[in-house]
Amino acid sequence: MKLAWLKGFKQVEINYDNAMLINTICNGFASISNIAEVRIIHEWCNKDWKVKFKHVLRGSNKVADCLVKAAIEKLNQVVLFSVPPQYVIRLLEDDTYDSLYEGTTISIHS
Repeated sequence: MKLAWLKGFKQVEINYDNAMLINTICNGFASISNIAEVRIIHEWCNKDWKVKFKHVLRGSNKVADCLVKAAIEKLNQVVLFSVPPQYVIRLLEDDTYDSLYEGTTISIHS
């Protein structure tokens, strides 16, 4: 979120596979969370921009899983791709199909 804010984005969509966390953030409970990271997400949501959270079932989020596994040795580093790496193209197609045709997402707005 910080990177998107610093780049000047006025709208962001965050896809996440944890519906409970999304509900906590969107229902205002994040501001009183015992988890500092959740409170920070809440603070970022309250800036002057539109944040949309989208619940994506884990099985429909293969690209994210693949990228996390590929970057495991780059902990504490930001890795940006201007185009998707070749090794995730097929997974990206699969995820797109899953989200469009299987109805596996739920949109929750902040």
